[in-house]
Amino acid sequence: MAVRASLACFPSDAALQESSGIPWGVAVTPFSAADERGAAPATGAEGHLLPRCDSCYAYFSTLCPLHRWSWSCAICSADNDLTSDASARYARDGGQDPPEMRSAFVDLLLPGEEGEATTTTPVYVAAIDLSSSEEFLELVKSALLAALEAISPGSLFGLLTFSSKIGLYDVQGPIPIVKNAFIPPDSDGTLLVDLEDVMPLRSFLAPVDGCKDRIAEALETIKPISSWEITATASEVQDHALHHARGFGLAMDAVVNYLCSEYGSLFELARIFTFLSGPPNYGPGQIETRSDVDHNAAKMLGSDHTFISEQTNFYTNLAASAVQAGVCVDLFAITNEYTDLSSLKVLSVESGGSLYMYSSTDESTLPQDIYKMLSRPYAFGCVLRLRTSSEFKIADSYGHFFPDPQYMHVQHINCCDSFATYVYDFEFQKDSQFSRKSSPPILQIAFKYTTIVHQGDTSSDVSNSVSRSKFTLQRRLRVRTIQYNITANIWDLYDFVDPDVVLTILVHQVILASLSDVLEARIWLRDWLVNFIAQYNKAYKVVRSGGTGMSDIDVDFIHCSQLQPLSRLVFAFLLSPLLQFHGQGIHPDYRTYLQCLFSALEASSLRQAICPTLISYSSPDDVEAEVHQSLSRSVFNSESPIFLLDAYTDLLVYYSPTVSSTIPFPPPRLLRSKIDRLKQERNITPKLVFIHGAHDDTTAFERYLIEDQSVDGSLVASATGFRSFLEGIRSRIAEYSR
Repeated sequence: MAVRASLACFPSDAALQESSGIPWGVAVTPFSAADERGAAPATGAEGHLLPRCDSCYAYFSTLCPLHRWSWSCAICSADNDLTSDASARYARDGGQDPPEMRSAFVDLLLPGEEGEATTTTPVYVAAIDLSSSEEFLELVKSALLAALEAISPGSLFGLLTFSSKIGLYDVQGPIPIVKNAFIPPDSDGTLLVDLEDVMPLRSFLAPVDGCKDRIAEALETIKPISSWEITATASEVQDHALHHARGFGLAMDAVVNYLCSEYGSLFELARIFTFLSGPPNYGPGQIETRSDVDHNAAKMLGSDHTFISEQTNFYTNLAASAVQAGVCVDLFAITNEYTDLSSLKVLSVESGGSLYMYSSTDESTLPQDIYKMLSRPYAFGCVLRLRTSSEFKIADSYGHFFPDPQYMHVQHINCCDSFATYVYDFEFQKDSQFSRKSSPPILQIAFKYTTIVHQGDTSSDVSNSVSRSKFTLQRRLRVRTIQYNITANIWDLYDFVDPDVVLTILVHQVILASLSDVLEARIWLRDWLVNFIAQYNKAYKVVRSGGTGMSDIDVDFIHCSQLQPLSRLVFAFLLSPLLQFHGQGIHPDYRTYLQCLFSALEASSLRQAICPTLISYSSPDDVEAEVHQSLSRSVFNSESPIFLLDAYTDLLVYYSPTVSSTIPFPPPRLLRSKIDRLKQERNITPKLVFIHGAHDDTTAFERYLIEDQSVDGSLVASATGFRSFLEGIRSRIAEYSR
């Protein structure tokens, strides 16, 4: 569990926090294997014995004063009695201390919550759009073959297709068999026949290790409906319409209900991979299918900076059903056609899944991404709760979770991997402050979750594939308690700022604001930077009383190196496609994809995605590399002719036109090893591009040199690059200071 605070030294009171101009909060990655410093938790098997406060329900930790028969809560200071068993547990009679006495970061097994030796089976279902192209299906087939390699032996796998009908595949016999259920065009949200009656679920879900070859055979039989014969009859027009039908909504609703009957007996979490080549246009949940231009004109009311709102709440209701059925939906959209991901995203976000978007099949990294997703560990049935000591509280929380309907600040997460991050913004309780006489501020994050443990082969009978691999459930509790220092000095606050976490909080706030109006979100972000730099200057007395000279205003944070990245990060964020207008050529679905991606990344990755890193090398085998602070064409003055630009979703290798002909292109050995390592570390596979300045188009590389670009004129008049942007900020501050 990694926890990073925007202010590592907490402000003593609300006035100091407000005068600093810095958002106060934390970014929490609950399922990361270690903390932010790389330290693993203390583990144990008796999580049910961990004492809880009778007043605030916080957990006992090393920060709680312990007495012979009682303990004091570190969060609320309440006194709690110890049971005789707990007192003996903490008596320290020469044996090893329990985990909660050895570390403030523990991960404990909760025996009995899931029943004794509860077994389960991982279940995966692939849902493929047949209203697509041959290229689309070839890509999906490659992705599913990669998925089959990543899935644990003993897992169950189901294959279905959807168009104007739902196709269910039985691959457990000698040859694959498909049975269809037709989707009525005027359906009220139900099929004429249940999928269980079309094919029993136990026939649909096949053991991967025993049926992998037949699943691959079934994939080869799948063809796009555009390749089917259209009979030239009087009903040809209707037939043609059905051949382009994409009944995604009802197909998903039906398969969720299909799986629901076995929830809790066969599986605790089923994952559905849905592959879309365009908008749902048939049956319940269909999306308006006009062109981007027409759609924008209808929805935007003459404004190209209002984000397109979702057209239907069908998928919100479907997401709630998926959560109740223990189903996680991962949505893969491989299309450049308007698909209204703003309506569809809730299905993946609320159910704990992921949303991926690829504009074309040619450059798609779908096979690598799905393999990565299934190879890394994940938790499910998660409950996340952050508690604070009494002087401050949670103001807002952000992330892909759904809030508990009964308890405040309790978040439910259907599926969580080691990258998923959640953000909290703090504020002081009314009339409260930290003082030398009060206890230091304390956070406690509790994360209760379930994992599936593969016990390996349990039988030598190769004919009984299901029984050969055994999976058991583990319910665990992870608790991290952190104590922070406080300061009444604004200089200390600035010296302990974490720019990455500040950016993370701003990104979440701006995404929320951009849902209603992108222009207002841009203005708010620019105004935040103006106010922050003004507060900084006031603190350092750079803006002198009565002075109006612009040269007196420090916009480069020359007095505090810790703050220096913030201006560049905000500038880069303003240039992000997430905050561009429709009229600037930004596809609305791409912006929705970025929203989902950015709002789940941990702080360092998010900074990389917003503001790329540029490194230069004198040769492909150069160990000593130069990291450039500037993202402008001035880097071309570097004596090193090879550049590696890391923009998180893109990796670009650029060779200067003057590079020696003796240097191989693309680069071998050392530089290629670094690139491969970066690709492996990501939760998505970055697109790798090699550009030789002597004969290739360099546009893809130069568009990341953001400091040479201009911010939109409606935000900063006459701004033409980063330095001019800062001069505009300086002018605004000078104007306010008069």
